[in-house]
Amino acid sequence: MVLFPPPCHSPKYFVLHNCDQKHFCFYKCHTGGQRMTNDKEIPVETRCPPLLTGKSFVFYVYFSKEVWIIDPATDMYYQWLTIVAVPAFYNLMLLVPRASFNDLQANYVMLWMVLDYTSDVIYYIDTFVRSRTGFLEQGLLVKDPVKLKEHYRAQKQFKYDIISMIPTDLAFIPYGYNNPEFRFNRLGKMARLFEFFDRTETRTNYPNIFRIGNLVLYILIIIHWNACVFYALSKLLGFGSDTWVYPNITDPEMGQLSRKYVYCLYWSTLTLTTIGETPPPVRDIEYLFVVADFLTGVLIFATIVGNVGAMISNMNAARAEFQAKIDSIKQYMEFRKVSKVLEARVVKWFDYLWTEKKTCDEKEVLKNLPDKLKAEIAINVHMETLRKVRIFQDCEAGLLIELVLKLQPQVFSPGDYICKKGDIGREMYIIKEGKLAVVADDGVTQWCVLSDGAYFGDLSILGIKGSKAGNRRTANIRSVGYSDLFALSKDDLMDALTEYPDAKYALEEKGKAILMKDNLIDEELGNRADPKEMENKVLTMETNMEVMTIKFTRMIAEWATYQAKVKQRISNMEARVMKDK
Repeated sequence: MVLFPPPCHSPKYFVLHNCDQKHFCFYKCHTGGQRMTNDKEIPVETRCPPLLTGKSFVFYVYFSKEVWIIDPATDMYYQWLTIVAVPAFYNLMLLVPRASFNDLQANYVMLWMVLDYTSDVIYYIDTFVRSRTGFLEQGLLVKDPVKLKEHYRAQKQFKYDIISMIPTDLAFIPYGYNNPEFRFNRLGKMARLFEFFDRTETRTNYPNIFRIGNLVLYILIIIHWNACVFYALSKLLGFGSDTWVYPNITDPEMGQLSRKYVYCLYWSTLTLTTIGETPPPVRDIEYLFVVADFLTGVLIFATIVGNVGAMISNMNAARAEFQAKIDSIKQYMEFRKVSKVLEARVVKWFDYLWTEKKTCDEKEVLKNLPDKLKAEIAINVHMETLRKVRIFQDCEAGLLIELVLKLQPQVFSPGDYICKKGDIGREMYIIKEGKLAVVADDGVTQWCVLSDGAYFGDLSILGIKGSKAGNRRTANIRSVGYSDLFALSKDDLMDALTEYPDAKYALEEKGKAILMKDNLIDEELGNRADPKEMENKVLTMETNMEVMTIKFTRMIAEWATYQAKVKQRISNMEARVMKDK
């Protein structure tokens, strides 16, 4: 066998040689013709069309290399976002005060150098990560590195990322390190901090509290920056040159770094909150600065009032809606002259719902989800509970999925009867939480207590022929305290079983076996033909006969029409033949 060298001698290129047009072998360039593997064992990609060499075909192929891609929907991406947010927040909070307060910059040079260049390394890594961050296209995650780079470059943030990586620190060489304003371009990464806040808000279980905290943080940052600008302006105009600027730093007390910052922060807070208990401005530039601060303060105040008001409304929306329901029920009971005892029971029931956080309507909460996600949530919540019911054990998964979507939560108060002996069984119940007592007809004698995970009424909703109890309840069941139950109605069960006839037969047979074991079935009665079933069969046959009659009549009419057309064509052909003669 002859090895044809590829046009490129890189080790990643391979040659596929077919001498007998039956066997294909791979050879690696730098192995001296050593056979690597069969072509079906390794995915390859053809880089050029086959070259015809005598009776042999030569392909130049290479093995595609896995490229690291990060999915923005994963926890790994959020964790990296958390790491990037730290240097972004560091630059946001400390670059401006370092540029304003010379003592802060000069006293901790080594610390700032370590933090600055650590932040720069994280920024550079983040730029690479962003170039390898996947995005959705037609519902699929794009993993092609070329497309990812093009997508990243097309974004507006790409320009800010490039600006934030410009090595402006080179200006420290002629001007010295005590000029941190040269690093202001690092603020171009602030978008990553805001993205971190947005993703955290969607992940947290307390979004309203997080929004309030976020708003307070933004306000503190504005006050913090304004304090730094006030000090820088005072330094420009001259400390102690008038009553408005920062006092002369020759005073030992006013020359301390902590006093400088606290004084400026105090001044900034009073100004931006429009309290105004500060020395009035003297120069024109001071007037302009104070006017800008007052306008900013008004906007901040309006933002606080609007956002906090909206957040509080959202936090109290559920309570207000629930209270409206209670008020309407109270008005109705007062209008209908309901007894005070019953009214107290109703109010206690509502209090229990609110205390235990059971006021939400599951259908209303899940209505915006697609059916697939609704089914998955229902399976996650109810499947294990439903599998405990003996008649549903070993049922096919499709039927169980249909049934979990039909389970309805119900809450019963202390003393409520879930069912009474002799009632028609239209639902079966599964106890989620609480205790139910099986009591005698006198309502005093207690036979047993059912607790979490127990179920009852499963046989009555099947309507098994020959059951001595029929579809009637055989016991009195009363709630001991507040009880949470799941109910499955007979109509919902039968509706689900229409799509699973084999499962219906299996459930009926399993129910019969359980009744026979407990001696609760009359076999003679069960073997009798059900008049309703016979009537249904007759009605079905009549319906089928009517359908067949209609179809047969239609076929006769179509046949007559077809015969008429054929006769007409024959007559036309005869007329043409006679005319030709």
